[in-house]
This record gives sequence, C-alpha cells and structure tokens, in this order.
Amino acid sequence: MDQTPGPRPPAALPLAEDGYPAAGGVTRRPTGQVESARANRGWWDAAAPAYLAEHGSDLGDADFLWCPEGLREADAHLLGDVVGRRVLEIGCGSAPCSRWLRLAGASPVALDVSGGMLARAAELNRSTGVDVPLLQADAGALPLADASVDLACSAFGGLPFVSDARAVLTEVARVLVPGGRLVASVNHPMRWPMPDSPDPEDLRVVGSYFDRTPYVETDDRGRTVYVEHHRTVGDWVRAVVGAGFVLTDLLEPEWTAGRTETWGQWSPERGALVPGTLVLVCDLPA
Repeated sequence: MDQTPGPRPPAALPLAEDGYPAAGGVTRRPTGQVESARANRGWWDAAAPAYLAEHGSDLGDADFLWCPEGLREADAHLLGDVVGRRVLEIGCGSAPCSRWLRLAGASPVALDVSGGMLARAAELNRSTGVDVPLLQADAGALPLADASVDLACSAFGGLPFVSDARAVLTEVARVLVPGGRLVASVNHPMRWPMPDSPDPEDLRVVGSYFDRTPYVETDDRGRTVYVEHHRTVGDWVRAVVGAGFVLTDLLEPEWTAGRTETWGQWSPERGALVPGTLVLVCDLPA
C-alpha cells in the first residue's frame, strides 16, 4: 500500500556516470513534507541499483548495521530483547535489518518510501529465504493501527529526509505500544556545516550549524529530485520529547577498529576525529 502524498515524479531520472541521479542544480530553500517525500521517493527509486552496488556488501543481506562507523545491533543491543516482539523498520532500503530481526526471533515489518528499494528487498527475501513483510509508505503517514508494534527502528532511514521530524516521531509514537522503544540513527548534526568529504584536511566550517534551510537538488528542468533536512542536537531532543518520548540515550558511535570502508563523508581518518552519526534511543512511557 502506497501512502506517500502527491503524484509520483518522472519514472526515470537522468543518471550521472556513477549511476546516481544527476543533479542539474543545488540550492538551499524551504521545502514541505509533500515535496520532500515525492522528491526522495523518486531519487531513491533511481539510485537504488547504484547505492546497493556500492554498499550492499557492507550492509549484508540479513545484518543490522546502524551506521557507517560499523556499530551493529548484534553488539549494541539498543533495541533490547527482540524475541517475539513486533518491530517496525522505517526506511528499510533493501531490508537487511528486518531480515536480521526475523532471524533473531522478532516479527518485523519493513517500510520504505521507495518502490525501487523495496523491489530489491523482495528479491533478497526470495534469495535468502528470509521473508519479511514489505510496506511502501511515507514515514509521516504510517498505515498501521494505534499501539500495533512493540519496537521501531530506523538506521539512516526516513528521518533525515522529512521536513517535520516531530510530526513523524509523533506518528511513530502512535503505532507503538505504551512502554515501546524507538531507536534511530541519523546524520550527526556537526556534519552539516562542513564539506561533504571523507578527507580530514576538509574539517573546516564552511556554513552555519544553525542554518536549518534544507539542501535541495534539482534536475536540468528545475524539478526537485532530492531533499535533505538538517537539525541541531537540540532540535532532535526537542522533537523526541515533543512527540511524547523519553530520551533514554544519545550515542555518537566511534569508528570501529579495523574497519576500512568509506561512505561519502564518513571515513576511518575522519571518524577518528569527529562524530558522523547520532543515535537516538527513545522510550514511550508505559
């Protein structure tokens, strides 16, 4: 069921040489939820093959990687005991986290806005024999009943791409049972004012940490094709508390020893100096 508001963007976006959608222009301007959801659904539909070709082996087919630093749920246990628990994964991509949860004894539902990502998730369901339910929907309009899941998780899923984080967190709180938990990893807010480069030589401030104006990419016809939203640490705390959660923990994972992968701005060299990920552990009062 597709709950994303607004019409679909063009079926095919022009691709750059690296296989990702080509950006005809980059700007900073306000965007609303409908525009953000529509643009990012189209971008991830087009980017899915290149993204999974680049990162699929690191993500795995049935593994739970919280962040480029290498923190895995098998080691961190941020969700607690998942056996027999109903779990909603928000922004599942090809759904390796949900498959890991299924193998760990949970009953997950994997949700994503991108049909392209979910098509790959369906292929991996078949090839691995670990079948998890897949749901296409916008994180701001979850097609689930009140108090219908025990846990929710999002590993760099929908939260960086929504215009109103508090509204989405409120929606997640609605579908969680009292006493439920949400754990979400997002871009560390300190990435925003620095260049998008893995080189530690580029650790310099080139913009304002306090400028919340969204980053927007457009195609060669001026249509919005990608949107990312910035929030300060304080913004995230207020969004979590405003949605009715208790912020139980706030993690800034250090780079895993021996890990050599580079993901965009994340790299071992840069990860040794500054945080690249913020993990929010949020409990709903019983």
